[in-house]
Amino acid sequence: MAKPHKSGQARVPTLKEKKHLFRVIKDHRYPEKNTAIMQLSFCLGLRVQEIALLEIKDVCSLGPARKTVGRSFKLKQILKLPAAYTKGAGAMGRSESKYERKRVSFTVQQFDQLLKQVEKLAHANAEIVAEDFYPPITKHKGKSRDLPMIDDDLRDALTDYLQVRLDIDIGALPTDKLFMTQKKQPYSPNTLQEHMALMLRGWAGIENASSHSGRRALMTDIIHNQGKSVKVAQKIAGHVSPATTLIYEEPPEVEIAEALKNTKK
Repeated sequence: MAKPHKSGQARVPTLKEKKHLFRVIKDHRYPEKNTAIMQLSFCLGLRVQEIALLEIKDVCSLGPARKTVGRSFKLKQILKLPAAYTKGAGAMGRSESKYERKRVSFTVQQFDQLLKQVEKLAHANAEIVAEDFYPPITKHKGKSRDLPMIDDDLRDALTDYLQVRLDIDIGALPTDKLFMTQKKQPYSPNTLQEHMALMLRGWAGIENASSHSGRRALMTDIIHNQGKSVKVAQKIAGHVSPATTLIYEEPPEVEIAEALKNTKK
């Protein structure tokens, strides 16, 4: 199976590859669920963690539970994505005590000051513990956003999936996770990330694709193809800085190929 680029940037699938992806999903188990997952990625640009944390009440209102008849529901017009779902919000309950730091950063002034402190301790023959000099962990707050669910393919996919899900689980609660694994357990972000990569690279054969490919494809379409402002894409993506949004935007491969083809010899 192909791996993503070392740069970490997921490849943006072409329109042909995207259509192929949704066709092959129908040939595998749980096509309704898998189609809904990928439509949320491509149509709303949700991060994998955000998809994993979605609850039934986030996308629809449930009708009363019945013993013999399938559960009714009404799909919502707007997905109100809570700040607690988003990147950096600590939504997965990660505590500082569990967090293993792999990198620390200092400004030049901070580093100079650090060296002076270490020098003084060394002259005093005091114990020097590296962790005592780590800068404090920066806590990021999540960013809530309202995303209109107006795309027909997205609405059809969610409707088809919810009908299947609620026929099986008539007593589902609004706070139950929207997507469950084959073992009837909520997806963890890591598990869902692997599953989405399997669909993209394993099933559809889209090289260097990942769970971020749908998100990048949407940002590229909004900025490059639709000509919308970066601010619009930034709002949809939930980025704090527009510079981050621009990293996601990528010219379509067709245009890149044409540019290389037309290069003067």
